Amino acid sequence: MDRRSLCLSGLSLAGLSLATARPAPAMNRPLQKVRIAVSTTVLNVGYPMLTLPLTLGYWREEGYDVELMPVGASLQSIQQMVGGNAEFGEVNASVIVQANSKNDLPVRIAMGNGVIDWSVAVNADGPIQSAKDLKGKTIGVFSLATGGIAYFNSFLRSNGLDPAKDVEMIPLGLGAPPIEAMRSGRVQGLLYWAAAVASFENAGLKLRKLIGEDWRGYPDYTLAVMQSTVDRNPDMVTGIARGMAKATVYALANPDCARQLHWDRYPATKPTGADPATLVRWDLNTQQAQLDSMKDAFTLNGGKLWGNADPAVYDRLVRFMVENKQIDKPVSAGSLMVRIPDYFEKINRFDVAAVQAAAAACKS
Repeated sequence: MDRRSLCLSGLSLAGLSLATARPAPAMNRPLQKVRIAVSTTVLNVGYPMLTLPLTLGYWREEGYDVELMPVGASLQSIQQMVGGNAEFGEVNASVIVQANSKNDLPVRIAMGNGVIDWSVAVNADGPIQSAKDLKGKTIGVFSLATGGIAYFNSFLRSNGLDPAKDVEMIPLGLGAPPIEAMRSGRVQGLLYWAAAVASFENAGLKLRKLIGEDWRGYPDYTLAVMQSTVDRNPDMVTGIARGMAKATVYALANPDCARQLHWDRYPATKPTGADPATLVRWDLNTQQAQLDSMKDAFTLNGGKLWGNADPAVYDRLVRFMVENKQIDKPVSAGSLMVRIPDYFEKINRFDVAAVQAAAAACKS
C-alpha cells in the first residue's frame, strides 16, 4: 500500500453547503468510463473518499462509470496516467511536485484529500521517548523509496542526528512482516502512515508515536490528473472531484455507516480472526486515521470548500522538498493546480446538509 512513494528521480516516464445545483441528468446519456489509479495494493476501509462514491452512486449521478485500480505506489499511479491507462491518480502530493520539477510532466492537482500523517511508532513501554533516543536504532519502513523518509530525515537532523549514520532503515512492506519485526526486536520502530500504524495496533502492538511538529502542516494524499485530461473534459474532472467531496462529507458524518457500507460492497476486505465487535473496532480505528487526515486537509486548505487545494499550502511542500534536496528546482504550486473557472466552488455545488442527513440515516 505504498501510497507514500516518492522516488521519480532517474526514471523516464516519457513513453508511458453551497447551491444545490445538480449535474446534467446522467440518465440521458451513456455512462462514460473513468479509471482512477490508487496508490495502494488493497482498497480497505481507509479509502472512503474513493470507495463510497461507487457504493452511494455519486459518480453514476455525474454520468461516470468509475473503476478503481490499486496499482501499488504513487509512482505507478503517475505511470498509469502518463501511459493513458487511467484518467486520475490518487497519489502523494510530493510525487506531483517531482513529476513537474524533475520530469516536466504536466500532472495537475485536482483535489486535496489528506495531510502528512506519518509517525515513528515505537513500543509504548520501551525506552524510546524522543527523536534523540532513536540513535543507533533500526527502523522499519514500507520501502526505501517511501515518502515519509524525507520527513523522518528532517526530523532526525532537527534533533541533532545524522540520518546516514545514526539510524538504519530496512524495508518491510505491509501486513505481518513489520508487526513481527517489532515483536522480535529486529526493528525498534516503524515509520508508516497513520492507517498502517492503526493496523499494527489492531494486531496487538502497543505503540507510542513520535511525530514531527510540522508534519501535519504539509499536504499529502491528492487527486492528480494530466493537463490533457483537464483540457479534453473539464466537466469530468469536476464531476469526479464532486463525487469524492460528497463521499468525504458522508464518511465524516457517520464513520460507522461508512464502515458498514464498505464491508457490504467489499466483503473480501473485512478483517477476520476476532469476534464481530473487535472486527468493527479494528476497522473503525483504521478508517479514523484517514478521516482525521481528511479533516486536517480541509482545515489546512481554508476550511470552507471540500477538496480545496490552496497553492500556499503546496508551495510550503515545494520549499521543503527543495531544502531537503528532493528536487533541484522549485515549481510554483499555482502552476500545478487544475485551472477550471470556479473549479472548487463547482466541486462543492451539492447539498451538504442532505448528504449529512443521508449519512445519519445510513442511506444513499
